[in-house]
Amino acid sequence: MNHLHPYWRISYVEAPKPAASADIFADIPKATDDKSVHLLHRGATAYIVLNRFPYTAGHLLVVPYRSAAVLADLLPAERAEMMDLLVLGQKILTDALRPDGFNVGFNIGSAAGAGIPKHLHAHIVPRWSGDNNFMPVLADTRILLESLDSIWERLRTFCPEKP
Repeated sequence: MNHLHPYWRISYVEAPKPAASADIFADIPKATDDKSVHLLHRGATAYIVLNRFPYTAGHLLVVPYRSAAVLADLLPAERAEMMDLLVLGQKILTDALRPDGFNVGFNIGSAAGAGIPKHLHAHIVPRWSGDNNFMPVLADTRILLESLDSIWERLRTFCPEKP
């Protein structure tokens, strides 16, 4: 039998869980050290951040600064910038990681899988041909080949300069 040893995953398992009323997406841009929260790019109304619980290496989130539960709650400028940041996030991932494809989308509402339903966000998940094996299906386990800090360093190199 082979053994997997992703030792860094224990920090996720043991991390304190935020209160149901907490809005981590409002707290992330308040950080003074972008690397500490894996924030890649700050826009005028939204930002790009690495997902702390990724489906695969490089899984990004595009998040408006202002909390909104559904797309209709966003202002037109927020909706437009989120689309622009989805394009930018895909470019960063393409330049840095060269994936074969992407899954891009929103989980709106807890029934759709939104972990923080009061603050919508978009997912950009890079995909590679053959990247999914039996582990997620049979073992309810994802294998991440690179730590969040390491992948942040790789992606940050391809981000546009801060204004």
